[in-house]
Amino acid sequence: MTKEELLQTTKLFLLDLDGTVYLDGVPIGCMCKTLQTLRDMGKKLVFLTNNSSRTEGEYRQKLERAGLFSEGDGVYTSATATVAYLKSHERGKRVFLLGTDALKAQFAAEGICLDEASPEVCVLAYDVTLTFEKLRRFDKKLRDGVRFLATHPDDVCPTSYGSMPDVGSFLALFERSSGRRPDVIIGKPYRTMGDGLAARYGVERGAMCMVGDRMHTDIRFANNNEMRSVLVLSGETTRETMKNFPDVPDLVLRDLNEILL
Repeated sequence: MTKEELLQTTKLFLLDLDGTVYLDGVPIGCMCKTLQTLRDMGKKLVFLTNNSSRTEGEYRQKLERAGLFSEGDGVYTSATATVAYLKSHERGKRVFLLGTDALKAQFAAEGICLDEASPEVCVLAYDVTLTFEKLRRFDKKLRDGVRFLATHPDDVCPTSYGSMPDVGSFLALFERSSGRRPDVIIGKPYRTMGDGLAARYGVERGAMCMVGDRMHTDIRFANNNEMRSVLVLSGETTRETMKNFPDVPDLVLRDLNEILL
């Protein structure tokens, strides 16, 4: 597929964050101009991330500070997709959310009943305020057989000072301690997140394009959801390492800015 064909057929661009639109919060090249040009072409932009340690509002503020967010853009996280899943498939059920206080406030504001004493569903998010006591109480509910959801599967979260353990690492811990694996994992590369996006934005999947720097999350997510895909080499993946994956992107670009060149 050519850049021209992709631009012509795409209505909504799903944009990964670190490694795709910025590096450590700094826009990649002339990214602000590139995004504005896409908006001027009538494209909808949605910033999409698996990271569930922050709320949509917190991500919006970060993107605004970097000059990357504009009125009309969207933010969609694995936590947002998890709320949509709970409302659709676990409506009214009591939820033990292992997450930050900000995330708990987001879930509560969306009408999710949070209850750590007698939950019907346990949800594992990326909790950067994790304590042993939180782990112990969550593990107990898993061993009691409570239904188990995870916001996303990423093993590590990249930071400016190296990678930190992410939800995938916590999943390995809970598998060893409780013998449980999640009943459902929500975020990229799974289809559940695609269902939430299609419902929120009302755009057919074939008119969405996922842009990201990871083969096993971003490009696999697009392929699992019948979306277009652009792999950018401005983050984790190189032309050599992309050969280690079965997934095939529609386009491979040095960075997203190249889509307009």
